Amino acid sequence: MTDLKLLALDSEDLDVISATTQDAIVRVGDMGYAKADKRFALLMNRYAWEDGGNAKTSAKTGVRKRAALHFDRVIGVKVAGIDTNAVDGALELLTIRFTESLAPSGWIDLAFAGGGTVRLEVEVLEARLQDLGSAWAAKAKPEHAA
Repeated sequence: MTDLKLLALDSEDLDVISATTQDAIVRVGDMGYAKADKRFALLMNRYAWEDGGNAKTSAKTGVRKRAALHFDRVIGVKVAGIDTNAVDGALELLTIRFTESLAPSGWIDLAFAGGGTVRLEVEVLEARLQDLGSAWAAKAKPEHAA
């Protein structure tokens, strides 16, 4: 299985990253904003949807991979519905969406299960996702109501 390395410079690119990271598990303590660098980054255990559950390690449940996602040119961060003091708390990432305000700036919303959100105010959309190499059998394949 090949490691992913994706770049998003527009909404369509970000939709690909969003689909790739759907159902990723993110530890609250693994998210952070480096204000001086204008960068927001997070580490995650993402479900490898592109594998289709056909991994040699587990045909029924698929695999999870360690991955890093970061957003550049971030000028502000707002968090709602997430206890940022619970550094060991786990969140399930559902979607990532970009809304343009005054082109090319806007905001990126990371929506988590249970209603938590992280909103990034950005000068321009620039995101990178990269797998970090480790992979393991998932305990279960994520399922969603139709």
